[in-house]
Amino acid sequence: MELRGKPTAAGRAKTARTTPPDPALERPIPPQPPKPPPTPRARFLRRLGRTLLAALVTAAVVVPVSAAARPRIPAPAPAALAPPTTATLDKAYTANRANAEEASRMAAAHGDRTRAAADHAMAAPSRHFLTFDGRGQGLAVEVLGDLAHADRVAVLVPGSDTTLETYGRFRAGAAALQDHLNSLDHRHGAHGSTSRPHTAVVAWLGYETPGTVSTTVLTTGRAEDAAPPLKRFIRELRGIVGEKAHVSLLCHSYGTVVCGRAARGLDVDDIALVGSPGTGADSVSALRTSARIWAARGADDWIVNVPHVHADLFGTTVGFGADPVSPAFGAHVFAAGTGGHSDYFKPGSVSLDNLARIVLGDTSEVTRA
Repeated sequence: MELRGKPTAAGRAKTARTTPPDPALERPIPPQPPKPPPTPRARFLRRLGRTLLAALVTAAVVVPVSAAARPRIPAPAPAALAPPTTATLDKAYTANRANAEEASRMAAAHGDRTRAAADHAMAAPSRHFLTFDGRGQGLAVEVLGDLAHADRVAVLVPGSDTTLETYGRFRAGAAALQDHLNSLDHRHGAHGSTSRPHTAVVAWLGYETPGTVSTTVLTTGRAEDAAPPLKRFIRELRGIVGEKAHVSLLCHSYGTVVCGRAARGLDVDDIALVGSPGTGADSVSALRTSARIWAARGADDWIVNVPHVHADLFGTTVGFGADPVSPAFGAHVFAAGTGGHSDYFKPGSVSLDNLARIVLGDTSEVTRA
């Protein structure tokens, strides 16, 4: 009789030693091919995801706090005015100064001294506004120079974070351009020109700009909203200065996206794109405009790190496509010196000198990059 019982530890060990190995378990694992480097599109989407997450967290934390700390500022409705003409410019200037003064009084009564001071500065007798709206972020279209007699006009379109509170920085660039145009005008006269050009600069804050830390700055939504009023303004401007005047559109940062959206059929002679993240178009021909297209980027401009691609996310196009200073885009690329993102209109800069020469039509004097 054979007695069966539980196997001893020695027996288990012997059994384990005598079990034949499984060939499948000892088969060498083939080496995995190296992963290809991520494409620019993939890198952009990863960076975009991080940016969106940061923006959403900021919006969730900052916006409710700031909204609670600063309710909407009361302001009067804009002055009801017909499209201006050379004969009615002074009337428009007077009406908009009065509106700015009233907006300042209402902001002060509301306890917002920063907005009250900004509005009050715009009500000064020396200021000339074609449009003023103190509601919300605020809108303002200001003339520097004698628009009624100008035959060379520059229209500046700003980028993100430009509001009535920060308008002074935008205006400073417009004033620097007007001062430089005046100095070049005098040189024209000194060199024997029979008729010295008359210039004017228009600071066009005619749209609600996106915040730099926001999801709106990554899409064309604000630009699409801004394009119709910009087109309308250029038509009204032509009604003042006439068809023979040389009109240049100078667009900065997100403002280049606005100009890209408005470019089709726009009655301007030149469009200059500085510090651009892209226009939403892949080439000059895609802008569908007869205007000469210029582009520049300063050596220290952080915008160079923005990926020049676009992608569809959740039904929204994010990103602005081709780099306007790239050869493939097809713009006339001019020198902008060593400046950063906010230095294109800095007095004494290479970029300001080149922008002024574009406005004057002295294209042979523009230094190329």
